[in-house]
Amino acid sequence: MSTPASPPTYSYLGPAGTFTEAALKQVPEAAGAVWHSVNNVGEALADVVSGRSTAAMIAIENSVEGGVSATQDALATVPGLRIVGEYLVQVDFVLVARPGTTLDQVRVVNAHPVAYAQTHLWLEATLPGHGHLPATSNVAAAADLLAAPAGAGRADAAVAPPTITEHHDLDVLATEIGDNRNAVTRFVLVSRTVPVPPATGADKTSLIVELPEDGAGALVDMLEQFATRGINLSLIQSRPIGDALGRYRFVIDLEGHVLDERVADALLGLKRFSPNVIFLGSYPRADGRPVEVSPRNDDDAFVDARDWLRGLVAGSL
Repeated sequence: MSTPASPPTYSYLGPAGTFTEAALKQVPEAAGAVWHSVNNVGEALADVVSGRSTAAMIAIENSVEGGVSATQDALATVPGLRIVGEYLVQVDFVLVARPGTTLDQVRVVNAHPVAYAQTHLWLEATLPGHGHLPATSNVAAAADLLAAPAGAGRADAAVAPPTITEHHDLDVLATEIGDNRNAVTRFVLVSRTVPVPPATGADKTSLIVELPEDGAGALVDMLEQFATRGINLSLIQSRPIGDALGRYRFVIDLEGHVLDERVADALLGLKRFSPNVIFLGSYPRADGRPVEVSPRNDDDAFVDARDWLRGLVAGSL
């Protein structure tokens, strides 16, 4: 008798209760699977590369702070990965403390650096002169309060997700402490390299592109590969390559799918232009909004142009 197949495993930045876990809950295929909590992006991607996990959910962009550099750098340096989906999570925070603690007793706050950046205006206004202890995750920041009693080098309170009290016995000192009420974090589900899914008409493509040289007009030359084909970029962010000053790679999200004629043509142009183009994937947009394309840049326009050229070569035109 054959042994039943074990359920797939998905890695995410834990522990339970993080915004990353909230993003993973949006993945239908992850229901009933094993969820593996990890401490950082590198560990999550290592799970995928080694085959320990089917995929990993990682944060890649925030509407307030921009791109997540640790994720962007990891995707640029770890081969054999593919983004297969994106998910959006509305972000807000609460300030929590050990039971019995009052707001006027808070001197040091534990918070993940990204969470701290999104709440620092409230914290500075409410707790002037407070200290900040960085945490590995939003939930870990709160859990650490219960790991040891208050004292030197310990935090008095923590910035955490609103659901934190479902997992830990903590008092909520303040709610809705985020500086931007419309803050959203974008997450991506990353697997090993797989075939590209069909285009839906509401897709996004992610790339990492290096400039061939540090010279005048190099960035414009790269951007023209998209502009001349009517491709809108929803994200472009530079990251240092690390081998010399002035050497950068660009993390790019564009509207469209690699199977769209205009996008495929742009990638061919980039491949001729750049010494290193990393295709991270084409996948459905989280918001489901169809990509608007002018008639001169739709698939029919590219096909007609190629047919015209073939006719010229064949002597039929």
